[in-house]
Amino acid sequence: MSERRADDLTSDPADAADDAVADAAGPAERPYKVTVVCWGNICRSPMGEFLLREAFEQAGLGDRVVVDSAGTSSEEIGSGAHPRTLAVLRRNGHADNGWADHVARKFERSWFDESDLVLPVDHVHVERLDALARSDADRAKVHLFRSFDPDAVAAGEVGMDDPWYGTDPAYDQTYDEVVAAVPGIVDFVRGELADRDRA
Repeated sequence: MSERRADDLTSDPADAADDAVADAAGPAERPYKVTVVCWGNICRSPMGEFLLREAFEQAGLGDRVVVDSAGTSSEEIGSGAHPRTLAVLRRNGHADNGWADHVARKFERSWFDESDLVLPVDHVHVERLDALARSDADRAKVHLFRSFDPDAVAAGEVGMDDPWYGTDPAYDQTYDEVVAAVPGIVDFVRGELADRDRA
């Protein structure tokens, strides 16, 4: 698949304060942080963010898991979520759980320190995150979003096309792909939290 245009990997100054708890908190005391990553942070990654946030709340983990999102490009910094992203969520009966406040931002290298699980939606974003990673520990946090969907893995199709090029059917496809992976991500994080509790 193609992306909208090339962009360098240089980190931009942070545009918004993060919600992470103080660094002094130990791993068992701070929320587990999930960051979904796409190109511009207006279509796929905010959709993943909002649906995961809802799923963690429904699983009773809302007080233990924080979900945010970012892009690997700087071209949409400051933009809200794409109108078609919000429209597909409304069509499927989801309530606003942060949509109106979404502001696109670019993933910063230092965010590896705060994120426990980084979920790029396509292979190009894995490559960009690998380039930003400072260590194997950073890279170990990176997993393709759809790698948590067993059917996508079995089909060998774990990438996610950018719906920005399309109309409502493209966003419906993205929605279906995100929804299919969400249960696996929730189960994975539940297991990670259990390991923390046993530590």
